[in-house]
Formats: sequence, C-alpha cells, structure tokens
Amino acid sequence: MKHKVGIIGCGGIAHQKHLPALTNAADRAEIVAACDIIEERAQEVAQNCGTPDCKVFTDYHELLKMDEIEIVYVLTPNVSHCPITVAAFEAGKHVMCEKPMAASAEDARKMMDAWKKSGKLFTIGYQNRYRADSQALKRLCEEGELGNIYYAQAHALRRRGVPTWGVFTDKSQQGGGPLIDIGTHSLDLTLWFMDNYEPATVTGVTFDKLGKTLEPPVQGNPMGAWDPKTFEVEDAAFAFVTMKDGSLITIDASWILNSTEERCASSYLCGTNAGAELTGVGGENNEKLYLNKIMGGKQVKIDVNTAAGGVDLFPGKTVEPYDVECKVWLDAIEGKGELIVKPEQAFTVTKILDAVYKSAQSGKQVVFDD
Repeated sequence: MKHKVGIIGCGGIAHQKHLPALTNAADRAEIVAACDIIEERAQEVAQNCGTPDCKVFTDYHELLKMDEIEIVYVLTPNVSHCPITVAAFEAGKHVMCEKPMAASAEDARKMMDAWKKSGKLFTIGYQNRYRADSQALKRLCEEGELGNIYYAQAHALRRRGVPTWGVFTDKSQQGGGPLIDIGTHSLDLTLWFMDNYEPATVTGVTFDKLGKTLEPPVQGNPMGAWDPKTFEVEDAAFAFVTMKDGSLITIDASWILNSTEERCASSYLCGTNAGAELTGVGGENNEKLYLNKIMGGKQVKIDVNTAAGGVDLFPGKTVEPYDVECKVWLDAIEGKGELIVKPEQAFTVTKILDAVYKSAQSGKQVVFDD
C-alpha cells in the first residue's frame, strides 16, 4: 500500500523540492489531494503529480477531512504554518512542514503541543542536512574529530539575491526577511553539527538600508527587480548567540549586502581539536568541506573533498538532498529509521530566530529562562 499524501500549498517550494521528491518516490507514496488558495495551482498539482482521482481544494480544512490521507505537507507562507499544522495533527495526520517551523516562537510552541498530543510524526524541511558535505561533517563531529566546538559562525549571505516571487518581502505573510528565509538553514546546520540546543542569550540587529531604497535600474538582482515600496522586511540581519555551556554562535543573513563574497547554508566551526568550514551553496566554493588541524606539528588546511590523492572521503552528489529527505521521512513513518530533523531541534531554531528579531526591535539582549 502506498502512503496517501495531501499537499497544502502548491507554490514554488512545492514545485522546486517536494513534488519532485514525491514523484521520485512514486512507488511508496501518492498525492491524493492538493490545496491552495489559488485553485489553478492546486489543479496543476493534481493534474501533473496526483492520482487520477486527486481531489482539489482551496480550503485546507476540507482536505484534512479526508480519512484516507495519512501524510500532510504544509508548504505555505511562514505565518500559516502554525494553524495548518495544528489542524493536521488534530485530524490525525503525520506532518512534513517547510522551514522554518513557524514565524514566531509562540506559534512554534503551539505546534509542538499539538504534535505531542497527536502521537504522529513531525519534521521540518531542512534539506541541507542531507547534502553529502553536511553528512560528512556531521560524522566528523560525532566521531570527535573537532573536539568540543565552542565557537561557530552560521552564514547565509547573498550579495544580491532577493526572491521576487511569492510573498518573501511581505512581513505579514513571512514574519521576516533573509534571517527567517535563508538564515534558518545556516543556524539549523550549525546547531546540528554542535549538537547543542540550549541557547542562553541572543543579541541581534537588523538593517533595511537597501531593500527599501534601491530602485530597479541599480538593484543588480539576478532574480529580477523588486519594488522598494512593498519591501517590508529586513535586508540583512546579524546576531550573537551564547549557549548555556558558554559556547558562542554568530549569525549573518542577507539578501542584499555589498560584500565581496556570498555563501548560504554555510557553517564555520572551531573546536578544541580542529576546525571545519562548510562553504555551503552559492559563491565560488560551492559545497566544499575543509578541515583545519595540526599535523606533524604544523597547522594545515585539508580539502576533504579531494583528500587522499583525489579519492573522495564521502560520496559525490549522486542524489538530490530533497530525495534523501523524502526517503528518511517515509522510512520513519514505516518504522524503518529515525527522523534526522527532529521537532525539538527545529523549535530551538525558531526560538533563536524569534529572539534575534525581538532583540533588534528592542535594542536589548534576550535572555532564555527555559
């Protein structure tokens, strides 16, 4: 029997990531319902990716009434993650929700409470954990290669990379800009590598220097021109996060920054035994992994990708991360393995992001008391 899937939100992330993954896993899962506030989008998904009798909805409540649906994908703007996810758990469904978990820590907590009551599985779409370089670095961390990681940098920098489709610059729908959009990936990776989910304090600052002022002729945005008049979110954010064990994480996130380099879903780790640099996606060093350590009394930088005479220490990019994400998700539902992205971890990411925004707004440090 194939798993019956309902898709809620039929926009860009559905087409770029989840629909291709589910299509590639067609022997295990099938889409029996599609929902979007724009009916034509749901009809397109139903026609191209669904079963012959795939249902189409514009109200997610109606989709959730379908008893045969076992799994729901929540692929909507950030602020709607909470009500849809809570309703899905109350309807007895497993939930795959796109990143971030929610637009606020308060909403994320509601989602966590609903999940715990449901007895169902819950995961968040942090697909960068499934990249070959990310998996290799995680293994090195688990094996103690870096020792105690006490300082880390989470990078999500674009020189010019404003998404000009959907609702990315609409604060009422997204809750924020590059920090909540791409910074969430870098922070998730960094916390995962460190295996540290106990933040103590957060100090953050956000900027809106360029998004609301640059006019189309001088924007230089590869994704097309944006309208400064409707640019409601930050264009850059930076944060200083101390953890309860004394370790430190810095975060930088931007869609628009007059920087000489860019890197997204990137992490820089410094441990007591060695350091590591995951260059991430974007920029000249796309998805590279480097180690910094002492060998023979000298400090050396090792290119893990081409070490040992060109023999890779981890497999090349033979499958897309979203395909691995889908396999891990379905395996967990079938009791064949553990989730890699756990709800508690994604909740901590949202708590930190929320604290950055609150600190930036108040000008004060946010202290966690839980």
